[in-house]
Amino acid sequence: MSLAGPLNGLLVLDLTRVLAGPYCTMVLADLGARVIKIETPGTGDDSRAYGPYINGKSAYFMSINRGKESLALDLKAPPDRAIFERLLERADILVENYRAGTMERLGYGFDTLHPRYPRLIYAACSGFGHTGPLHARPAYDMVVQGMGGVMSLTGHPGGPPTRVGTSIGDITAGLFTAIGVNAALYRRTLSGQGSKIDVGMLDCQLAILENALARHFATGEIPGPLGARHPTITPFQSFETRDGHIIIAAGNDALFQKLCAALDMANLATDPRFIGNQKRNQNVDALSQLMETRLKTGTTRAWLDILEPAGIPCGPINNVANVLAEPHVAARNMIVETKDPVAGSVHMAGNPIKLSDYADPHERAPAPELDANRAAILRELGL
Repeated sequence: MSLAGPLNGLLVLDLTRVLAGPYCTMVLADLGARVIKIETPGTGDDSRAYGPYINGKSAYFMSINRGKESLALDLKAPPDRAIFERLLERADILVENYRAGTMERLGYGFDTLHPRYPRLIYAACSGFGHTGPLHARPAYDMVVQGMGGVMSLTGHPGGPPTRVGTSIGDITAGLFTAIGVNAALYRRTLSGQGSKIDVGMLDCQLAILENALARHFATGEIPGPLGARHPTITPFQSFETRDGHIIIAAGNDALFQKLCAALDMANLATDPRFIGNQKRNQNVDALSQLMETRLKTGTTRAWLDILEPAGIPCGPINNVANVLAEPHVAARNMIVETKDPVAGSVHMAGNPIKLSDYADPHERAPAPELDANRAAILRELGL
């Protein structure tokens, strides 16, 4: 079931559910690893019950569990523990996203497993990591978006706290965990030893605060939401046009001068208020008003047709349907398809990592039904 990729030959035991952990193992599967998803008997991954549904099957679950195998095991029951331990003998990577301490209570924490399976890479992705005063607390995406400062930066000035429109708390944690796994694999090639990877969702939110964190350390200010503009680069924002909005990102003086020429507003390039990014940033409201007055005289498409040939970074604000219709998205194979025996043809996001040595097939193996691979896996184990 594995795709051809650089992780071919590696076996991942996936003890994760919902989003952060399954997103990590989806990335590993897209890179060629074989992923066996260990699920709770009877119910499986919680996200199997999350909508929307296609023919009664969760599109949410299918979108992040494609190409995996499913084996239902009760890790408190001796017969299932015996199966699990046979799998551990063969596994290269174990990924879990339980609350800290859960695997230890089951007898499968890293300190127990490492002496028995020294080459096993153990990746834990939890809300708050395995150390620190909050380590035992549960978390979901929105909890860490709020605690991690991201929601305080999102939205418009004076507005209520706003969640980022995608589950950035879960997804960043899944990506950082996948990065850690690949780093641990390289270390293992040198040392022969597996390691433990401990990723906390809250830590990941802090790690992506970038400009806000730099501003706070440099100035002591507490950054807040700015709507659709960059806090320290100007003009770098959304502007209103006659029929919608346009993003313009002039990230340096040369681009600003080109932008002024393209807008037929050459006077702005010599206006003392706007010479240099620091001055433009200090006078952002005045510059934005002048530019927007001009941009409202034309449609978004008309301005894109002027700005794009001039080399100005710009773009429309697409909704989901718009971005799916972009020819570039299709050309990059960023919408792939599975042929699910229950749901039929299902479309989902592709893999953004394009590798020169491996194909990027449009059709992928579907997400498994709960416990669908039990017979084949047990035969493989000689049970």
